[in-house]
Amino acid sequence: MRSVGTLTRADLAEALNRRVGLSRADALDMVEAILRHMCEALSQGENVKISGFGTFILRDKAERVGRNPKTGVEVPITPRRVLTFRASQMLKDRICARG
Repeated sequence: MRSVGTLTRADLAEALNRRVGLSRADALDMVEAILRHMCEALSQGENVKISGFGTFILRDKAERVGRNPKTGVEVPITPRRVLTFRASQMLKDRICARG
């Protein structure tokens, strides 16, 4: 059932269905509710921390001068907000242990 190389919403719902015993519909609703809550928090400027997994961090980047690599012409890069993810030490340890 798991897609090759990608963990999907359906995969998460299936895991909830098998491990917790929720119906497939309830499991999918729960996954959607969690993701919706995370998106709402991020859109309001909050960082999202999931203990043992990592933190989704919003950063404001200032305007800067970039360079077109093909032509070498300098172009202004507008200020923007970016979303980054920092894995927790526990997640890093689990990933490195499997490598």
